[in-house]
Amino acid sequence: MDEQKQSYYINIQSNEIFRGPFDGEWNFKIEATESQVNVLERLFDRNDETDWESYFRSQIPYLEYHHQPQNREYDRRIRLIYTMLFYLGDEKTRAHIREMEILNEDMENIQHKRF
Repeated sequence: MDEQKQSYYINIQSNEIFRGPFDGEWNFKIEATESQVNVLERLFDRNDETDWESYFRSQIPYLEYHHQPQNREYDRRIRLIYTMLFYLGDEKTRAHIREMEILNEDMENIQHKRF
């Protein structure tokens, strides 16, 4: 069963996904299926949890950022979120993500990616 794609509008700072352009402030426009949006929502939810864990750990001054496994996992999820936005996004979204240089060229050159 093929799911139909719809437009969604993403606010990356607040981890919000809107169905309409006037539903809230957004940074990126994507065309995605309901299943793809569900994956993106789960990634956002998990990063919210990691944000809180990092906040509490930051109160311990001798623990460095790069030695914390949850921080590496957070960084990996952020790259995955931007990868999804890149492949599902419109040309303006892809151009913005290219300018950010968060993805390497090999990932950008892949023409067909399934999420």
